[in-house]
Amino acid sequence: MPCRIVLLHATPVAMQPIQSAFAERWPEAEIVNLLDDGLSIDRARETELTEAMIERFVAFGTYGYRMGADGILVTCSAFGPAIDRLIEALPVPVLKPNEAMFQAAITRGGRVGMLATFQPAVATMTEEFDEFVARSGRPASLTTVLVADAIDLLKKGDADTHNRLVAARAPELANHDAIMLAHFSTSRAAEAVRNVVNVPVLTAPHAAVDRMREMIDAHAGA
Repeated sequence: MPCRIVLLHATPVAMQPIQSAFAERWPEAEIVNLLDDGLSIDRARETELTEAMIERFVAFGTYGYRMGADGILVTCSAFGPAIDRLIEALPVPVLKPNEAMFQAAITRGGRVGMLATFQPAVATMTEEFDEFVARSGRPASLTTVLVADAIDLLKKGDADTHNRLVAARAPELANHDAIMLAHFSTSRAAEAVRNVVNVPVLTAPHAAVDRMREMIDAHAGA
């Protein structure tokens, strides 16, 4: 039986990039997509992640586990504390969306830039980055540029303008050692960003697939 990986999506614009990454990196995996776009809608209305939303997210992930998941990959970066709770609750590997990208970024140097389009995710991603850096023992700092309105255009189907807006802000981070594209949805802009800066531009989906596979292999051998 193929390994079943359940993908938890809080917005439909995150789905295509991770599906493409699995097709390229791990085509043998059986991918199951679960989408609750109400999560991102409601998260955008809140100033912080509430206990009620954490419980809702854990219930969402638990449903995915009960489908027979060998591993769960979350594709939305605005639910860090809820993902931590899900990790504690389930006996299979659960991967945060940006953990592998953080690792790739700090290996390039200590000045890391990030282009984000979904404001509620910025605080949780910054906290996760700082925690990751503290665990790694490698000093690094994060500078984030928020590209307003880009994700709304992407949700309306205008990927070209989304990519252009993201790329237009990239030169503000050109003096950093690496630039991360914060969300799975933002990875569409990678080529446009690389065309305007000469530093490494990192995306989350491919790194996440590779890390998920490593976690599954380690879990199976435990």
